[in-house]
Amino acid sequence: MDVSIILRESEAGLLTNAVRKDRAQVSEMLAEEFREFGRSGTVYTKAEILNFLEAEEEIRVVMEEFACQPVAEGVALVTYRSERIEPGGETIQALRSSLWVWRDERWQMVFHQGTALGSKKKA
Repeated sequence: MDVSIILRESEAGLLTNAVRKDRAQVSEMLAEEFREFGRSGTVYTKAEILNFLEAEEEIRVVMEEFACQPVAEGVALVTYRSERIEPGGETIQALRSSLWVWRDERWQMVFHQGTALGSKKKA
């Protein structure tokens, strides 16, 4: 299967409540050395992300403009735009990028960054 399809499915899964609440599944997807620069500016480790996702309220996120670019053998950069729809109707937008590596017969995310673009109110 094409790496772009695999990583698109992986990224899309990480935006669903079912996957986000499955600590074991997320732990398999994230490398031990994983780091995230969140859209808030906070830096997270793998352990912090696992704890954060476990406590997080249910969310609704849409992924747009997905792209996957090979960087080296077994390394791929994924980029996309996300829209997080808050319960009150506000939409929070961000640019997202993830670095994935092929390791132990599976793709694992080693780095993720979210860059805030702002929000828009429901009309």
